[in-house]
Amino acid sequence: MYETPSTQRDKVSHTLTQRSCDMVHSKPEVFPVANTGSPKFVPQMDQQQQPEKLGSSGPGRKGSLTLDVLESNNYHRMETHVGQSPAQLYLTESGRLFHAGKIAIVFVGLPARGKTHLAVSLARYLNWLGVNTRTFHLGDYRRAFVADKDLPEDYWILDASEPTKELRAKILENCRDDLIRWYDEEKGQVAIYDAVNPIASKRRELKDMFARHDIQTLYIESFCDDPKIIEANVHSVKISSPDYVGWDPREAVKDYLRRIDAKIPHFESIEDRDLDYVKVINVGEKIIVNNARFGYLSSRIVFYLTNLHIKRRVFYLARAGNSIDEGSYRLDSELDDEGRSYAESLTRTVLKRRESELKQRREKGDMSPENSLIVWTSTRARTVQTASGFKEAGFTVRERPQLSQRNPGVCEGKSAEEIRKMYPDICAALDQDPYHTRFPRAESYHDVALRTSDVLLEMERQRGDLLIIAHESVLRCLYAYFRGTPADEIPFLSFRRNELVEVLPGSYNCAEVRITIEGWK
Repeated sequence: MYETPSTQRDKVSHTLTQRSCDMVHSKPEVFPVANTGSPKFVPQMDQQQQPEKLGSSGPGRKGSLTLDVLESNNYHRMETHVGQSPAQLYLTESGRLFHAGKIAIVFVGLPARGKTHLAVSLARYLNWLGVNTRTFHLGDYRRAFVADKDLPEDYWILDASEPTKELRAKILENCRDDLIRWYDEEKGQVAIYDAVNPIASKRRELKDMFARHDIQTLYIESFCDDPKIIEANVHSVKISSPDYVGWDPREAVKDYLRRIDAKIPHFESIEDRDLDYVKVINVGEKIIVNNARFGYLSSRIVFYLTNLHIKRRVFYLARAGNSIDEGSYRLDSELDDEGRSYAESLTRTVLKRRESELKQRREKGDMSPENSLIVWTSTRARTVQTASGFKEAGFTVRERPQLSQRNPGVCEGKSAEEIRKMYPDICAALDQDPYHTRFPRAESYHDVALRTSDVLLEMERQRGDLLIIAHESVLRCLYAYFRGTPADEIPFLSFRRNELVEVLPGSYNCAEVRITIEGWK
């Protein structure tokens, strides 16, 4: 049975008017794929004031000094949290799911092949399912161990001097020691080891080392021979990689190409028939699976990789306009005059934003074609009508039943006082676990997260830009997936009706911009 984390046990009083949010981001906010905190929830569906977040608390980290430094840098760390993850179905005493035991996913591939993007995305997905997953990026350990300005000139050359080889061995040892320690001290299940791993014999040694600790090894090679993909990855590095903060973009590209050239002559692609591996060719163009016999979990990993790519695209999240009977779930009422005005403003805001973004890219010399835009709505009348301006402008609009708002069940039409009198036990449970608790014939946020899981995979698959117009309860779950928000915080994520939320997934972080919709304050 699910037990709420200690961070959720403080009682808070609840009120019933919608909380307002005074902060609107006017520039990109870059956030790591993690967050902590333990707010509370209230019983009336989605239209009540939510109490302020309580202080953050979480599990203490054990491990090496190197790991502590990495935690503070937090370049692209995907954290795990106390309690169940948003789409987790059950708990086990061992903390490991699907009878899969401990798995090490070892990434293989030359630089600029999208390994880090794949690693971070896969960790995000597995943690969402409740699989305790952590990424161990060898580059983070290098940066923590020695400053870039102090790196030996031959660091990237395979046949380096003995002192340089000793330095590389020490960095590698620190990373692997932390990885093994994490399994034991934090009940880890899937460790993702992100490095080039170019030599076949070294990869086999790595597998033997993991086997001594009863850890299964799955290799994922990102193989890429498409010059356009490589060029796009190289140029994105100068923007997002912590290695090139403050560098001149042209010098960053030159330095990164130098690293790649040093690796190419010695790189050995995976061809070992007895190993468990997945070879991703040109970031999803083709996938080769060899063995990978770890049961259900390995099949989920392979399925996820078939939906993944690293092409740049933007997700826009927006609420629907006001409807005639805003508080009714059953009536499915149409937009009122204010709602129709909002829909027109939303259309103008999105199109102007895309036009402005394209202009900025052109000014920077990016002549790649503009991404297409698709609009998704629920089947509810208010969301479909909010998207009508995009349909009239020639954009594809798809209705998705999975995007329907959270069903209030027996709470439909009842006041907070009535709900408390009729269901005191459920309200008490809600105080303790706002994410999983549901009223009769209603949905919890956990239910919403489960039914939107397929939508999330389709979002990962989208190669163009995507606008989702939905109810706040659905937007909270979709947004939480990309942000890595813990389950107990999801009910409190704020989506003001006057804001368009823009999310740009990346290899090292996700960028978020909150844009005020024209004419709405």
